Amino acid sequence: MLRNAFEPWHLFLIIAVLVLLFGSKKLPDMARGLGRSMRILKSEAKALKDDRAAETPRAEPRTESAASH
Repeated sequence: MLRNAFEPWHLFLIIAVLVLLFGSKKLPDMARGLGRSMRILKSEAKALKDDRAAETPRAEPRTESAASH
C-alpha cells in the first residue's frame, strides 16, 4: 500500500517547502541538530540494550557433581 508513497517528485516538493519555510541558512543547522539527536538516541538505545544484557542472570553450566546431588 505504501510501496509507491514517496516518488522522487514528492521528495523534491518536500525539500522545496522546507526551503521556503525555514530558509536556506537554517536548514544546515537543523540537519546538524537532527544528526546529533539521532546519534544520542542510538547511543542511549545501545546503552539500554547493554544494561539489559548485564542484568539478565545467566544460567551457570551444570557439572557432573552438581547434577548427581
